[in-house]
Amino acid sequence: MAVAPTVIDHIVVTASSLEAGAAYVSDCLGIAPLPGGEHAKMGTHNRLLRCGENCYLEVIAVNPAAPAPTQPRWFGLDALTPDSAASLSAWVVRTTDIHTLAAGSARPLGPVTAMQRADLNWLITIPERGRSPLDGMAPALIEWQTTELPVLSMPDQGLSLEALHIYHPEPQAVQALLASLQLNAPVSVFPAAQDSEPALRAIIRTPAGIRALG
Repeated sequence: MAVAPTVIDHIVVTASSLEAGAAYVSDCLGIAPLPGGEHAKMGTHNRLLRCGENCYLEVIAVNPAAPAPTQPRWFGLDALTPDSAASLSAWVVRTTDIHTLAAGSARPLGPVTAMQRADLNWLITIPERGRSPLDGMAPALIEWQTTELPVLSMPDQGLSLEALHIYHPEPQAVQALLASLQLNAPVSVFPAAQDSEPALRAIIRTPAGIRALG
């Protein structure tokens, strides 16, 4: 049975604290993300901002009040220090058949893990070392275990994710991965400039015009 194409579920800003991440997003987009919740299994918490009909932005940071998890935290958060700048550093694509898609991925994305936040439940791939393949540029996969997508309950503040750009020294490897995930989304892959780190850049339409994040 063919798996339905995947789409961008959300983009992820990591930060040394939620306050630093929220300030970064507000500076870039002119709108601050709203309170989210806690992820007990990962020892993290988040803030959220809707970015279209079925996509959102997540600011995520280590929760200083939570016990450390028994495995590396997702999205490379364990590598951050108090001086680390907030950045757009990860993204997540949505599927309705995460096990099949993960098995067919051109790169191992990590075990499919059950997660929960308040009354939300979902399955997500979490790399065993805490960071996605291809220098963190590979997306995580998510399958929501809800009757309605969580983004639909977030207030619409006039934002829309127009495009996601990926910069990597091996663009063909990134493109091969995205093809294996059957991605149907406005994602473009570019060669990283010489001596530049792999990076993500989101083009977002706001009430004040087009802004870039990353």
